[in-house]
Amino acid sequence: MRKILRVRAMLVMDGGAPMPARTFDLGLAGMSVTTEYKVEVNKTGQVVFEMLVDGKPQIITCKAKVSHCIFSGDHFKVGFVFQPLTPEATAAITKFMR
Repeated sequence: MRKILRVRAMLVMDGGAPMPARTFDLGLAGMSVTTEYKVEVNKTGQVVFEMLVDGKPQIITCKAKVSHCIFSGDHFKVGFVFQPLTPEATAAITKFMR
């Protein structure tokens, strides 16, 4: 199951420069974002975004692998599968999913 989450994000793919993005949806196993840039499938990196946890903003950093990247109109929709998350990221996403 995934829930809609629309906030600004930053993609930092391994060996690459940070790229602005927007989150689209979020689940316990992964998330999708939209960005102006094409991202290579199977590439790994980090997705960094802010979300409210117990009413307070918290920066979440998730290691993830690209599962798909499709061009959709004026942007790319990129799907990520999480690599093992930190306990803090897991706790924040779990609370959000309730």
